[in-house]
This record gives sequence, C-alpha cells and structure tokens, in this order.
Amino acid sequence: MAIKKYSFFIGILCLFATGAFAQVGTNYDVLDSSLIPTRSLPQHNEFVNNAYPFPAKPRNQWEIGIKGGLFNVNGDVPSLLSAGFGVHIRKALGYVFSLRGEYLYGNAKGINWKPRLTGFSDPVIAAGYTGQVYDNYRTRVQDLSLQGVVTLNNVRFHKAKTGFLVYGFGGFGGTLWNTKLDLKNGAGANYNYAGIAGGNYKDRKKTRDAIKGILDKKYETAGETDGSATRKMFGQSFKPSANIGAGMAFRLGKRVNLAIEERLTIVKTDLLDGQRWQNSANNVSRVLTPDYDNYNFLSVGLNFNIGAKSVEPLWWQNPLDYAYNELNAPKHMKLPKPVLDDADGDGITDQFDNEPNTPANTPVDSHGVSRDTDGDGVPDSKDKELITPTQCQPVDADGVGKCPPPSCCATLDSLMQSGTFSRGCGIGDLPSVSFSGRSGALTNDARAVLASAAEKVRNNPNCKIAVVGYGESSKSAQQLSWDRVNTVINYFVEKEGISVDRFVFKYGEAGGDPNTVDLREAGADETPNSVPAPHPNLRRRGR
Repeated sequence: MAIKKYSFFIGILCLFATGAFAQVGTNYDVLDSSLIPTRSLPQHNEFVNNAYPFPAKPRNQWEIGIKGGLFNVNGDVPSLLSAGFGVHIRKALGYVFSLRGEYLYGNAKGINWKPRLTGFSDPVIAAGYTGQVYDNYRTRVQDLSLQGVVTLNNVRFHKAKTGFLVYGFGGFGGTLWNTKLDLKNGAGANYNYAGIAGGNYKDRKKTRDAIKGILDKKYETAGETDGSATRKMFGQSFKPSANIGAGMAFRLGKRVNLAIEERLTIVKTDLLDGQRWQNSANNVSRVLTPDYDNYNFLSVGLNFNIGAKSVEPLWWQNPLDYAYNELNAPKHMKLPKPVLDDADGDGITDQFDNEPNTPANTPVDSHGVSRDTDGDGVPDSKDKELITPTQCQPVDADGVGKCPPPSCCATLDSLMQSGTFSRGCGIGDLPSVSFSGRSGALTNDARAVLASAAEKVRNNPNCKIAVVGYGESSKSAQQLSWDRVNTVINYFVEKEGISVDRFVFKYGEAGGDPNTVDLREAGADETPNSVPAPHPNLRRRGR
C-alpha cells in the first residue's frame, strides 16, 4: 500500500522538477517606497539617504493554498487507501520563517486481514459477536492547526533565486474525529466471518477482498471512545494534536506554485480507528497498544500569492540578491572619489604622464611634459627669456638666445656713421610664432606672443614688418605656410588694429622651420602686403 501511495507522488515530482528550476524571476527594487509598509517608511527614508545601512523589509504577499491527497490512520487496524483535502493561509515573518494556519479533512478507512478471536472492542462485544471477527472502521477527521514553516534553501550564495524550495514545518492544533464500525448487515444481523481464512500476510489482499464482499459499508455503529475522559465538541471526540512535516514547492509563476507535502499528526488517543487492543500472539487476551494512533496526509496542492503593491512572499526571495547586485553594479552605495596616483604632483595621473619626474611647480601640458613656449629646449620654469625668436636659437642653459645682426646692418651702420643715411626704424628683434601639427590656428601661447609684438609695432610707426612663413617642399606645405602668414597678419589687423599696409606677406620661404612664422623688420624693397593663396583647394578643412 505504501509503495503505491508514494509512487504516485514521485511521478508528479519528476514531471515538474525539470521545468521548475528555470522558473526564476528577478528581485524587487529596494528603493521603491510604494513597496514599503507605512510603519517602515522612516527606516526606508534613512536608507535612501545613506543614513542607515539596511533596506526596510518590503510588503510581501499572502499565500492561500488548496491541496488534496492520500489520508490514512496509523493504528491497530491496517488502513485502506483513503482521501483527504486541506486549505491553508500563510504569511512570511522573515525570509526563512513564516506562519501558516491550516484546515485538514480526512476520511480514513481500514480493514484488518488478521482475524480477532478475543480482545474485542466494547461495540463488538455489545453487538454480540463471538468466534472470529475482522476489525473494520471509517473515521472522519478534521483538524485546525497553526504551523511554523522554515524554508531551507532560499538563502543562496551562488545564484540569485531558485524556482524550487524545500521546507519543513511543525505546529499545534486540535483534532475532531468520529469513528464508525460496520458491524451489521442490511437486515440488522451480525456478519458471518466463519468462511474467511485470514492471517496470512501473503494473502492479505485476498482476505480483504473477501471481507469487502460481505460488508455493506454503511458503518452504522459508533466506535469505542473514552467516554467522559475525552472532551466532546460538535458531537465528536476532540483532543489537542501536534504535527510535523516537510514539503517541496515548484514555482510556476509569480503568483502560483505547486507543492508536494507529507504531514504527520500525533493525537494522544488510541481510538482513531475505534480499536484500542491489538491481536495477541495467541488471540486469548486483550493486549493494550503500546503507542497512540496518528494520521498522515500526503498531498499535492496549488498555492496562490495574493496582494497588490507587494513583492512575492519572502520565502521566494533571496535576501542576498540586493547585496550582490549592489556590489557588482552599485546604484545606491556612496562610493569614495577615486584617487589616482600622481607621483610628481603635476596634475596629470601617472598612467597618462609622459614625463613622470617633472620638477615641482613646473607648468606642464596635457601629457605631463614641461611646457616650453618658444620651443628652445629650456622649460618655461627655467627659461629667463620666455619667447626667443627662432633665428636667435640655440640658447644657453637659461634659455637666452644670441641673435645675429642682419647682413644689411653693417652697411647701414657705416652709412649712418658717415652721415649719409640715418636709421628710420628702431624696432629691434621681433618674436617668432609657433604652430602645432598641420594646424593653421593660433594657440593661446601664440596669441600672447603676438599681443606682445603688436605693442612694439605700434610704438614704431615708421617700421614695416615682414611676416615670413616657411615650407616649399610641396603644394600643400606652401598653402599651409600661406594660411599661417595670413592668420598672423589678420590677427594684427583685426585684433590689434594695425594697418595692413605695414606688413609684407612672405610665405613658402626656404631654410626655416615649417611650423614657425617669423616677424622681422622689412627691407625697403620688400612688397607686397597681400598675395593670393597659391593652392586654395588644398586648404585643410575645419581650419
């Protein structure tokens, strides 16, 4: 009997086990205040403002369940396959522990395949039976209990959630039962068991079938009770009871799951089956049963989660899910501002610093390299002549250059000394302007150089200034040289208000740095102040 009973539920277990593990949902948003009960909102607000380390427990759904299955009494008379059903309501108190109120109804039957010759129960004696008797009963059991349920596998360290839960439970309640015996046939006479040869374990099914053949299954006789020793309620026997059990739940969706349970209930009575005496070895005396009767219920049920603005019951939640997700991809944590190594303290982190040992208080560029405005090889922090013209380089260790006198100066000086010619322009040395890469735009440093030179040009109105660009190697180089010279002259005219007539436009010259435009005093024969672009179609876009 037991093998058949459990085989049915093992089959159901195999049916759902494969799919259940895939039914895994996502966790809730701990920052969603609509899920938090009113009494927990202060904690929630502190958590949101990083004033409390733990999120508030969310409002979670109730569970209601219905179940049906196999019910049987374990007593002095072997039970037959019987049915029962139950309903429950359950609420989580935490992620592991919950409370469940359950109602159970069972209709148990039993027939003894061993004959009884003596030790009859009181109703059998009262019915006038003698000789061979086969015990039988039908017991209708109802109980109401409060159970504590412990979920065993929802706290998971290597997986967010699971679609399969294992749990155990135990509780206390009260049991009502009413036991009836089938002692009389339809005519009101006792049954005649004389023709039935029982007692052989191997032939127990054959014996039971023979007994069933003569019983009318009306169960008209009340079974034995303890009388006033057992409290009565609604005309039935009542006693406190305790139960324990275990179950498995398979998540079918966010609001429904299937559960398989085995529950054992212990009642302090030996009369659930209407018989307190066992058959003795020789059937000559009453032998008191050494233990109490109990009943078990093996069931399959569907459980439903109810409740709006609530998360799933907490036993389906993994309390570690939020912590792991926050560690992996922080959304709420207050993270300290990252501190990146900068060994030389120049403001450029080491991984981007091309000069990791820059002296203290030395201005650097975006790559951490000491700034050198005039490109003379001496960093600005040590350069005593911040802007040294190209023709005055190389420079000494202090960044000071030595400018060679123009070839005309010796003749001019001799003419002046003889009184034949007097110098009309005394502007002196003018700086050079540096450009980066293939750009024709002025940098901030270049603008500073031109602003300083413009002051000297304004103070020497008799001087014409030659703006000289270099680059004769190709058409594109010539065009770039023209663009840079044009940019410098336009700066003087548009930004500094100096007349264009004071400048001589010279580009594509040989012998100079292609990335430099020189300013110098123009000779008397140097013209013009503007020339057309040599190769305008080769201008760089976005200049």
